[in-house]
Amino acid sequence: MVAEAFPSDSASDPYAGDPVFDLHVGGKIEVTSAVHVTNADELSMAYTPGVARVCTAIAENPSLVRKYTWKSNVVAVVTDGTAVLGLGDIGPAASLPVMEGKALLFKEFGGVDSVPIALDCTDVDEFVETVVRLAPTFGGINLEDISAPRCFEIERKLKERLDIPVFHDDQHGTAVVVLAALRNALRLTDKSIEDIRVVISGAGAAGVACARILLQAGVGDLAVVDSKGVLSEDRADLNPVKLSLAKDTNTGGLSGRLVDALDGADVFLGVSGGTVPEEAVARMAPGAMIFALANPNPEVHPDIAHRHAAVVATGRSDFPNQINNVLAFPGIFRGAFDVNASRITEGMKLAAAEALAALISDDDLRPDYVIPSPFDPRVAPAVAAAVADAARQDGVARG
Repeated sequence: MVAEAFPSDSASDPYAGDPVFDLHVGGKIEVTSAVHVTNADELSMAYTPGVARVCTAIAENPSLVRKYTWKSNVVAVVTDGTAVLGLGDIGPAASLPVMEGKALLFKEFGGVDSVPIALDCTDVDEFVETVVRLAPTFGGINLEDISAPRCFEIERKLKERLDIPVFHDDQHGTAVVVLAALRNALRLTDKSIEDIRVVISGAGAAGVACARILLQAGVGDLAVVDSKGVLSEDRADLNPVKLSLAKDTNTGGLSGRLVDALDGADVFLGVSGGTVPEEAVARMAPGAMIFALANPNPEVHPDIAHRHAAVVATGRSDFPNQINNVLAFPGIFRGAFDVNASRITEGMKLAAAEALAALISDDDLRPDYVIPSPFDPRVAPAVAAAVADAARQDGVARG
């Protein structure tokens, strides 16, 4: 059907024959039936008149919607297309291939159904109101590729108004995997999380979330650097999100640029792009850890990073230690859904990171293996179980 609808004709389609584009023909996901309708009796139960009995039951007892519809296992993957991968503001239509890909990963890695939704609005309140009105259909909301600082306000407002999990993966998925990899890197280098000094390059969605989870995990000395320098309370150009972060970080009173902050640092975490000079990396502490996550070009190329660091990670699949969000979000939603969690707490995110790190044993741990592969079948179940347990402990599990 798809092949007939979109015939391959290189004369009219310059992308025909490209394996990436061929994989995307007709989209990457579809809706399939969970039950089969093969006769009149089945039709009368799946649709009218039988379906009316189910509707009436739900109207009388709304909690039944989780048992008798798909709500308990379906996520809305919502974007406005303003911060898509490294492509920037390309709009809702052009973001759809990414949102479809996200939905595919939810299903393949977590057994979670999802629907990509690309909204043609960038106003914060319009976006929030639209998602709130769509929410009765879904068991959770995964926010995706929304520009900062709007993404922070959108997530906060949705959490205030909805009683289902709301999760901005660009923030928290990245943060969970970073913390997991850092814990294992610390095991290798025999350093304590309370004693290290961390420098984060980037104060957008991922940078802010990584800073917050690292502080919660026990990092005591952490500085965040944006394009104008180290975040500090005496800077007059900070937005409210950055100012709040400045108040909680930079206890050492650093100032200046990224190259200055890296002097003697134990950890560099890059989530901003650009290039860090090798001479700056060379001044980091012995046994340094470099997580250069910009795609496709890491802030520090691994060949350079390995000259000066004990552990190196990137965001790319063609280098060891890929920091890939797919290690986190399928299992996090799976665990939240399994206990009907009303939200995703900080404790659930920390538990996900701990479970992910624990999958690598002392015998297997090595500099080029501090984080599991996305294809390790243990990942999603381990993360889901840890998240579910944390939801119970945090009092947000409803069943």
